Amino acid sequence: MAPQLMPRRGAAVGGVMSASSSENDSGSKDSEEYSGPKLFVKPTSKSNKNLIINAINHCCLAGGANAELKKTVLDEINISQSKHFLILFRGAGLQYRALYTYSPERELVLKIHGTGPRQVTNNMMDKYYKYNSGAKSFSCIQSTKHLSVSIDAFTIQSELWKTKKPGPSKK
Repeated sequence: MAPQLMPRRGAAVGGVMSASSSENDSGSKDSEEYSGPKLFVKPTSKSNKNLIINAINHCCLAGGANAELKKTVLDEINISQSKHFLILFRGAGLQYRALYTYSPERELVLKIHGTGPRQVTNNMMDKYYKYNSGAKSFSCIQSTKHLSVSIDAFTIQSELWKTKKPGPSKK
């Protein structure tokens, strides 16, 4: 019988339990003896790197006027070891301002390029966005009030943007 067609230890074969199983089988002894292929692989965090690259190319920094900035941002993404990236927008106009890395394990959002706070916390964020690669656009996510790996971009509260204070007038 082929290995993939062989019944598991303790599984019923034709309605009868196999001889190697016991009534109080906890599985601990059997799992130590098992040397076949792994049946469970630890889940890894899904990366949005390619999605962010597409968003930068086709939406955020599209066009010739942004070619130099786009190249710099894409280089930063390729250099980074991070699996999840976030884009900071200035406001509802969705103007690119900065690129951040997001570590969901530590809930840490750190800037790697652009204009904005060095580190962003959840209470600084205002709106969350998801990138739709088919429509090549961002849509606002109304159903969440916290950061997760399903988020691709965000805005921060308007009072956090530093504005230039008028200096003394020269007369």
